[in-house]
Amino acid sequence: MPDSNEDIPSETNVEEEVLAPYLIEAARSSRSKCRTCKRKIEKDLLRIGILLEGPYGTGYLWHHLNCAARRRFEDVEAAYEQVSWAEGVEVPELAELKKLQEAAEKKKADKQESPWAERAKSGRSKCKNCEEVIEKETWRVILDREVEFFGQSRNTQVNIHPACVAAELASDDCSTEVDGFEEALRENCRGLSEEDFAEILKGIGELY
Repeated sequence: MPDSNEDIPSETNVEEEVLAPYLIEAARSSRSKCRTCKRKIEKDLLRIGILLEGPYGTGYLWHHLNCAARRRFEDVEAAYEQVSWAEGVEVPELAELKKLQEAAEKKKADKQESPWAERAKSGRSKCKNCEEVIEKETWRVILDREVEFFGQSRNTQVNIHPACVAAELASDDCSTEVDGFEEALRENCRGLSEEDFAEILKGIGELY
């Protein structure tokens, strides 16, 4: 049975051992990585293996049990129904893992969509376009930028000076659309007065 989520057994090994759809266990080493958070699974931490049957063989893709609960609760639930752990392995109550899923879903639902604007709460953040500090209580605009993370592309929110918005929107990495920008910004800005919104638009200036 592979100890790393990158090791897929040969067809011969598959024939010798029939693997269960799920396996919950304490990690036997620190060599495997969590397919959810992409971080190392430290030895003795609980992990869940989800069986993958691919063209090169069959093996487990590993996740921290808590990470899987947040993002793949249906798999965790199925693993608990099948009692997919050996005798002596202590696993948390499924209800506790359900709370992790609910908290993750609430956080996702509460996340504000880009683009939006707010006054900087401190003077610690920097504009990701010009790399200059965004002064406390001044306006900043939050846009989406595509970044590479462990070989995968994903969107992340970045803080931008209003005056740098046009340059950021024109950059190759920006994934916020120029078309319909003002309408999207107005829709996503929660609780801003018309005066505030007009001030933000003035700071942004022309986009084309």
